[in-house]
Amino acid sequence: MSIEGLLVEMQSDILRITFNRPDRLNSLSAEIVHAVADAIESAPANGARVIVITGAGRAFSSGADVSAGGAPPGLDTLDAGNRLVRSITLSPTPVVAAVNGIAAGIGCSIALAADLAIAAEAAGFMLAFTKIGLMPDGGASMFVPAAAGRARAMRMALLAEKISAKTAAEWGLIAEMVPDTEFAGAVEKIVQQLASGPPLALAATKRVLNTATISILDEILQAERDGQEPLLLSADFVEGMAAFQEKRAAEFTGA
Repeated sequence: MSIEGLLVEMQSDILRITFNRPDRLNSLSAEIVHAVADAIESAPANGARVIVITGAGRAFSSGADVSAGGAPPGLDTLDAGNRLVRSITLSPTPVVAAVNGIAAGIGCSIALAADLAIAAEAAGFMLAFTKIGLMPDGGASMFVPAAAGRARAMRMALLAEKISAKTAAEWGLIAEMVPDTEFAGAVEKIVQQLASGPPLALAATKRVLNTATISILDEILQAERDGQEPLLLSADFVEGMAAFQEKRAAEFTGA
């Protein structure tokens, strides 16, 4: 697959997806997110036994592209993110998020939607939405409290704090944190174990665990969309975007 900002490669029975905008900390456009969903949805027919998502450079993904000069994120980006999260959770193929650096905004949601999230020690997780006058989306409103509890989810979502990989592992947000020097090897060991595992049993296990823990995902995604839509039209969002691009503190008014 050829699309700017994304690398998609089939290596034997492993589908490797890499966000490839390292100069922008792998910020994501709706086009890139839809392309990732396309790749995941076609993976079983293409013989993939495991899917790996990671980022190039020092970030996993900083979230939706909010760079100066570009169109601000809108419902098209949100809808693309929701599609991708559904693709990850509904795929019979195990999905591993190899979180090599910061996972923020929708990047955090994507990482937490994976079946196994393995993070390098230097990585971090951040629901950065309120910094620009928005609310969490991409299923983060469910993934975080389901794993870490309501109090910690409120802390992450309301304060937009960066959570270290070590803390994320302690909270149960991710499967494992490994030292940076051991990260690539640790990810590959898990990927190879999944690739040589029993596909039908892995798919059935994934399906029933998701039923037990995130069965209301579609309801949450719709609730997030309903809540996000008016926020995208608010003056606070305009101010949040301007403050982010100008590298200053936002002055929110509640309008």
